[in-house]
Amino acid sequence: MTPSPPVLSVRGLTVRFLLPGGRRVAAVTDAHFDVAPGECLALVGESGCGKSVLASALLGLLPANARTTGHAHLGDLDLLAADERTLARTVRGRRIGLVPQSPAAHLTPVRTIRAQTEETVAELTGVRGRAALRTAAEQAAARAAFPADHLDRYPHELSGGLAQRAATALALIGDAPLLLADEPTTGLDRDLVDRTVDELRRHVDAGQGRALLIITHDLAAAARVADRVAVMYAGRIVELTPADTFFGTPGPRHPYSRGLLDALPDRAFTPIPGLPPELGSLPDGCAFAPRCDRATDACATVPDLTASVACHHPVPARTPEDVRA
Repeated sequence: MTPSPPVLSVRGLTVRFLLPGGRRVAAVTDAHFDVAPGECLALVGESGCGKSVLASALLGLLPANARTTGHAHLGDLDLLAADERTLARTVRGRRIGLVPQSPAAHLTPVRTIRAQTEETVAELTGVRGRAALRTAAEQAAARAAFPADHLDRYPHELSGGLAQRAATALALIGDAPLLLADEPTTGLDRDLVDRTVDELRRHVDAGQGRALLIITHDLAAAARVADRVAVMYAGRIVELTPADTFFGTPGPRHPYSRGLLDALPDRAFTPIPGLPPELGSLPDGCAFAPRCDRATDACATVPDLTASVACHHPVPARTPEDVRA
């Protein structure tokens, strides 16, 4: 049986920012990954590593001083080559549903959540009529666990968690083939985190070739929802592996990935020394080498992402006994 083509295929995605004086800073470097139909890929890493810049590049929402190269195919459309008209009219909302990192900045402050929801329903689904739109808006809110009695409130009247759920409801309306969720659990308590990621997963599992790219620093949320995990450090994807491998055995093989996992509350905490590098002053070779106790002279060259890990000296595989310990 021939496998289905990926919903999203990214090859060589690089984003550089042109700063005053002609200086260029690479925020994302040579990203390669696919997201298959029915799959959830979790892109994880610390704040500032380039995850949200990558998401903005896919949607054409980078500032004017950004320069993007590479390819990102959504079906037959290269998102990185598409013009603003195409992205606005045929991609955002319809082919990519965005759950934004900062919902307050994406919700219209002078309109109620109900008005914004009904407008989105009408635009993306063609539903018309006051009663039908009202019902559809309440159904959309329920999918994201947004309380119906808050629909007539304005964004400034919502807590951060409620604003996040309102934005999630809007993202789900178009039943887009790709959901792009950028830190969708920000400001939510653990129960609502679980409910939110479960709803995103249900959207994917409902069929019709849908997929989810979730960008998060919440490894517990990633473990709950992801099929595969991509780890980003200093603008590069340093590991790409199945979620059950990453969170179980043999475990992550990149030293940075292992440090991230060991920071979970149920693990034996081993801190990573030092701080992430500034993207404008990356060291030569492996960016993690200055913090890594496994670094050697070989790390003066950038390792390729081979056998799922970009590291000259991957850490040993874990056994089930190691995980239980």
